[in-house]
Amino acid sequence: VQLQASGGGLVQPGGSLRLSCATSGVTFENSWMYWVRQAPGKEFEWVSRIRSDDRGVTYKDSVKGRFTASRDPAKKEMTLEMINLKSEDTGVYYCAIGNKWGWTIKGQGTLVTVSS
Repeated sequence: VQLQASGGGLVQPGGSLRLSCATSGVTFENSWMYWVRQAPGKEFEWVSRIRSDDRGVTYKDSVKGRFTASRDPAKKEMTLEMINLKSEDTGVYYCAIGNKWGWTIKGQGTLVTVSS
C-alpha cells in the first residue's frame, strides 16, 4: 500500500487549499479513509474520515463546515478541500487508511502553513 499526499503550501488566514492523495494497492471498498494532521509540537489527530461503504464522512469539530473530504475509487485518489483556513490548521497533513476504530497505514505528508 502506498499513499502520497500533495497540495500543501503557504496560505493566508481565510484562504483555501486542496489536498490530494494518490493511492496504490488500496481496496477502497474495504478501507475507511482518513485525513490526519500533526501540528507543530502536537500529536497526530484525524480531521476527516470516510466510511468504507462511502455512506458518510465524519469531521473533527474544529473543521466542520470548512473542510470537505471525498474519494474517487476510479482515480484511486482522495481529496481534502479546505476553505477559511485558520492558523491552527497549520501542520503536516497525511492521508491514511484503516477501519472504524482508527487509521493503520499513513503515507507521506504535505505541509500546510497558514500565516499572514
